[in-house]
Amino acid sequence: MKAAIHHIGITICLPLVIISSPSANAFSFSTPPINSNRIVDRQHVCCVGNGGIDASRDLIRRQRRRWPTSSSTSILSSAVDYEPFDDRSSENNLDSISNALSLDDGLSISTASSTQQRTFSTNTIINTSILLIATLIILYQVLSIDVGITRGWSPEEIATRIPLDNWRSYTNVLNMAPIQTKAVTSATVYTIGDMIAQRTEGRGMGEVDRWRVGRSLMAGLIGHGPMSHVWYHVSEDFFDNTLSLHAWWDFIPKVIVDQTFFGPIWNNSYILLLGLMQLQSPSQIFSDMKRTTIPLIVSGLKLWPFVHCITYGLIPVENRLLWVDAVEIVWVTILAGGAARSGENGKD
Repeated sequence: MKAAIHHIGITICLPLVIISSPSANAFSFSTPPINSNRIVDRQHVCCVGNGGIDASRDLIRRQRRRWPTSSSTSILSSAVDYEPFDDRSSENNLDSISNALSLDDGLSISTASSTQQRTFSTNTIINTSILLIATLIILYQVLSIDVGITRGWSPEEIATRIPLDNWRSYTNVLNMAPIQTKAVTSATVYTIGDMIAQRTEGRGMGEVDRWRVGRSLMAGLIGHGPMSHVWYHVSEDFFDNTLSLHAWWDFIPKVIVDQTFFGPIWNNSYILLLGLMQLQSPSQIFSDMKRTTIPLIVSGLKLWPFVHCITYGLIPVENRLLWVDAVEIVWVTILAGGAARSGENGKD
């Protein structure tokens, strides 16, 4: 619409400007008096666009003072019967065009807003459905552990046996496939943690980044679970068998080594895995590592030394990852939020 108005304005106004110029006086002759204001008004009504209403009105008034309203006019003026009109008519025409252009812009904005709302609504439905299905599957697996053997049980017995039998089932699977079980455990925790992180950032269900959640899931599955399994066994073997530390305070050096050695290794491994899954350049990944290493260590000192006093002092080796993952939901929220902000800064 704007382009059409502009094109029509140029087509109509250009002959008027040429014929009305001083060089056109050689072709002029005396005609009955007409109002040349009409020509000026039409020129600017045709050529006006968004933001030019006031400027055109000022230009009209200046040209009226400069152009004579005598009988000496152009050939084109004598061929067309222009009825005179006043400023209010000109301004009404200008306002009409301005309103039409504003309406066109409003329709474009309204269309874009409607498309965005439909996308937001679709994402809300998808994200909510995924979360609901996953929750129902987990609840079914947990609550159906004793299906077929609960006949005659009281509600108190059912409430007591379900947690115990689920723990027994988890322990059996952990003994048969320790690495795979710990990998799935960490994947679950990192998925929950990243969703919590995104919600903490103020995102609604329709704004949750599913690809980011998937990246955190993969980081837990192929990174944290297997690496933690290896680390806890190596650490226990080193302090118990190599150094022969069996005193009540032997958890203290374990916590120190964990925080100064394994903690930074895993934090950087997490940044590396996310960077590779985002197809970032090696220089960008290395820059993110340098930028986040110290802040993540400092943040970790607020939580993990106290948690690992229990980890290395009370929890058996095979169950340490489960304990850590239970606490890690809080930590992953911090870690995922820091990694996301780092990636956004890199894009900027």
